[in-house]
Amino acid sequence: MNTSPQPAALGPFVRIKDLSGANGDDPVEEIRGFSTVADAATFARRYVRDSIERCRAPGMDADAVLAAWFAFGEDAEALDPSGDHWTSAADIRAFAEKPSRKKSERDWRALDPRRSMAEDEESDEAADDAEGDDA
Repeated sequence: MNTSPQPAALGPFVRIKDLSGANGDDPVEEIRGFSTVADAATFARRYVRDSIERCRAPGMDADAVLAAWFAFGEDAEALDPSGDHWTSAADIRAFAEKPSRKKSERDWRALDPRRSMAEDEESDEAADDAEGDDA
């Protein structure tokens, strides 16, 4: 029986890329901590949708929106060590053609695993402060 520790699976993650070329092809950030690849894909999809909408100006047609996004936007892809993934290629044209009408289509922050980590750290700090007050 092999009792040596096995490396933990990395799990699903999202890779963010700055399309302005500042980083070349290197990702700006990798976000880990998603429970499922579906959660990572939803986060990535919303992140790209939000980026597209930030590049959209009144009166722009889909081609102009895409041009602005490729020049100034941020792309995201969801990846999983099992091979599952989501990329913006399948949806980007539809995003550019039809502006988002629902806030939830752009709300990637609600799914951001870093948010819950920050809240956990704040709770730990508050508990430490409370313990220090008792001393």
